[in-house]
Amino acid sequence: MPTYLQLLLLILPVFGVMAVGVLLRRLNVLTAEADRSLLRIVVNLLYPCLIFENVYANPALRDPSNLGWAPLVGFGTMALGIAACYYAAKALGFTVGTGLRTFAFMAGIYNYSYITVPVVEKLFGRETLGVLFVHNVGSEVAIWVVGVLVLSGQSLRTGWRQALSAPVWALVISVAVNLLGLGAHVPVVLAGVIHALAACAIPFGLLLSGAVLAEHLFQKPAALVDLRTSVGAVVMRLGVLTVAMLLLARFGPFTADLKHVILVQAVMPAGFLPLVLVKHYGGHNLVAARVVVATVAVGLLMIPLWLRVGLAFVG
Repeated sequence: MPTYLQLLLLILPVFGVMAVGVLLRRLNVLTAEADRSLLRIVVNLLYPCLIFENVYANPALRDPSNLGWAPLVGFGTMALGIAACYYAAKALGFTVGTGLRTFAFMAGIYNYSYITVPVVEKLFGRETLGVLFVHNVGSEVAIWVVGVLVLSGQSLRTGWRQALSAPVWALVISVAVNLLGLGAHVPVVLAGVIHALAACAIPFGLLLSGAVLAEHLFQKPAALVDLRTSVGAVVMRLGVLTVAMLLLARFGPFTADLKHVILVQAVMPAGFLPLVLVKHYGGHNLVAARVVVATVAVGLLMIPLWLRVGLAFVG
């Protein structure tokens, strides 16, 4: 069992890369004008390469249980998290126009990728990492079909169209290659190019996340702490929903790999890149930033503690 300090040292470099992104935005090296282009590169090129590299020859993803349960769990935990946070926000006194939908969207979405990927890989290995990417397809669909509907009121048709993204297609292709046993036939040069691009995915994503968060940190830093929003987000994201997901991991009919994925997802703070979606769909930007700042600040101390609890409880 890793110690608290070992787990803390595991996650600190992840937040350190984010801090570099904050600094680059502060120094105007990574400008706001570059955000859209960088986001497209990360989402449409680097992240698909990361998925392909960890899926196309992964024996854990030849298990039908992982291929079936993983996306369903990803969708269900994300969708139910958003729903639970919606009613929690109502109980806290939020209304439409003062951050009700934004709180539900932000607090309900755990950081399923940029922090989770390095933690899963270091704790459980690349086979479990492949299961994580299949799980994340369900999470992506929940964000676009449930989350965006809650945030903006868009149609179901639009949500499904947005869910068919490059990472999803990369997963479909890589799963097919894996199941057909074609992994050994992927050219060495192509595999090398994919590996080089995959290695950039998480650092680039974290830098961009830090830069987006920096816009709020340097404009009105005192306004980022609000008792109702900050405490409510921490209680829901790092309390109620964490316990619910750990119970699911312990008692659900899943493989060990999927249980470990759920365990790590359960302890994550709110997602960073949904800040961009809140801005795009006209949500309450300040409420979104408060949720992220509160859950990340508390998460730095709570994530290692919850990981230890989860490893002992789930196994």
